[in-house]
Amino acid sequence: GVSGAGKTLGALYIAYGITGDWSKIALIDTEHERARFYADRQDLGTGAFLWASLLPPYSPEKYKNFVADAATVVGSDGVVIIDSSSHAWKGSGGVLEIKDKIADQRGKNSYTAWNEAGAAQNSLVDTILSVDCHTIVTMRSKMDYVLQEDEHGRVSPKKVGLAPVQRDDTEYE
Repeated sequence: GVSGAGKTLGALYIAYGITGDWSKIALIDTEHERARFYADRQDLGTGAFLWASLLPPYSPEKYKNFVADAATVVGSDGVVIIDSSSHAWKGSGGVLEIKDKIADQRGKNSYTAWNEAGAAQNSLVDTILSVDCHTIVTMRSKMDYVLQEDEHGRVSPKKVGLAPVQRDDTEYE
């Protein structure tokens, strides 16, 4: 969702619906500690959940460590919320930056760098999917466009809605 759409609070409500216990929810916060605003708020109906701030660099390895630690703390009946995974893709130290650094190496290029960078992304997704607890992942969104030909044969960009700030197929995972 876009900024202010309710990704964090929505994820917290869903997590509580799954667990029924605020203490079994661990939120990994990449959004400059904004999730703390929702902790233990009677006016919002939220309780005291576990929280950790994930600061730059936003490397897939760092995300994997946070996810594994959080899953251990909440147990198999708990929920880990990753708020948000967009930084692992586009943030400082994220997959796109990893790809650029690999491409800058001697004998490498932008195309071949995707082999290693893609492996880092796949490993992160696999870690998230394999932890022994429920997981909720939020993602920032951006406007998505397609090139479309008009009745005069001219091609121009057309808005088609929102797309996650993450690798193209990540939302299906």
